[in-house]
Parts: sequence; C-alpha cells; structure tokens
Amino acid sequence: MKQLKDLAIEAHGGLDRWRQFEQVSADLVQGGALWSLKGQARTLAQTNVTVGLKKEWASHAPFGAGNRRSRFEPGRVALEAENGTVLEELLEPRASFAGHTLQTPWTELQLAYFAGCAMWTYLNMPFLLAWPRVETEELEPWPTDSGDWRRLAVRFPDGIATHSTVQTLYFDGEGLLKRHDYDVEIAGNTPGAHIIEDYAEVSGIKFPTKRRIYARQPDGSFSTEPLVVSIDLSNIRLG
Repeated sequence: MKQLKDLAIEAHGGLDRWRQFEQVSADLVQGGALWSLKGQARTLAQTNVTVGLKKEWASHAPFGAGNRRSRFEPGRVALEAENGTVLEELLEPRASFAGHTLQTPWTELQLAYFAGCAMWTYLNMPFLLAWPRVETEELEPWPTDSGDWRRLAVRFPDGIATHSTVQTLYFDGEGLLKRHDYDVEIAGNTPGAHIIEDYAEVSGIKFPTKRRIYARQPDGSFSTEPLVVSIDLSNIRLG
C-alpha cells in the first residue's frame, strides 16, 4: 500500500507541480461564532488572503476598515497601510496569548496572527507533509458513512507556527483531505474538527472551497451546532 502522505500529495496535484508556484491567493467569506466571541465580528468577514508556499507568511487585505492589510510571520505580525507603512506591529506574537481561553478577546494584531497561521496551514496542506522535520505516522482508519478514511498523525517542528504541534488528517479513498483535527493552543487548547469539502482544481492543484469547523469531543465526535468557523473560498489563484 502506498504511503499515505505520498498518496495525499499526488491526489492534490503532486509536489513537482506545487513547487512551480511561490504563493496562493483566495477571496474569503467567513462566519461562525468564534469571531464575535473574540470581539472581532466583522474584521475578516469578507477579505482576500495571500500565503507563501516556500516560506511561512500570510497577508489579509482588507483587514477591517481603512484599507489596511496584515502581515503575518511566525516571529512578527503587523498591520500596514495600503502603501506598506507599518501602523502597528507585535514581535513574538504567540507569547501574547499566554493564559488565554476560548472566551478571551483578541486584539487586531492577535487576530492577524491567528488568521495568518491558520490560512497558511490550510492552504499549504497536504504539501506541508513534505517540509523538512515534519513527521507523520499513519493511524487506524476512521469509519464514515462513505467508507473508511485513512488517518495521518502529523507532528510539526518548533519553527512552524500552526494551531498545535500534533494534528490529525483524514483522507478519503482517493487521497483527498476530508477532515483536519487540531487543538488551538492559543485559545486554551480548544479542540477542533475541521470538515473540508467542495474541491476545485486550480492550475493543476486541488483546493477545497468549503471549510466548516466544530468543537471536537474527546472521542473524536463533533456536533454541527454551534458552528465555530465557516470559510468559503473563491477566486483561488496560484502565482
């Protein structure tokens, strides 16, 4: 049987094709309970995101009012004017979440950090499995109504900013990513089940266009109420 990470990368377009590009952009419409809970109900409700494919960075534009944009990197997050002038910045931003729970409000810079590391992870998956020092181990299959999904435990190195060090990916029989579990460390280790649907092919790479995130229970189950986060993607572009 083919190694799962290799099957997954091939199913989404293949590493050779992926490495021809430097970045990916998409228009986003976002909803769910999380944004209001964090005091940022409309800031990123409708925006565009661009993420790097060879280095970890992301930018949302617009970022709230005033034609601002964000710039996320693991060790720094900033808000910039349209001309690139830095309006605010925060160094070592992950440390600012110490002691946070799911209910703790976020500043705009903290929102920029969360949204940046989240969308960078999502849009680079499953090709992140080929990054140096990313470790994987196949787990027992997960039964679903449409057949068993193969599962992969992923351990990320310290240099990658993402939701949690250990995450679990679920793939269908074709190798397409269907679910992504993690614990949001910067929000009190809140466990999430991220459901992934409606794939579109862009420049030979397959991207899901519908993402729904729910609260995950200890046994791996989840309820569709409340809807924690919804992300709908369109106008996806590789460059």
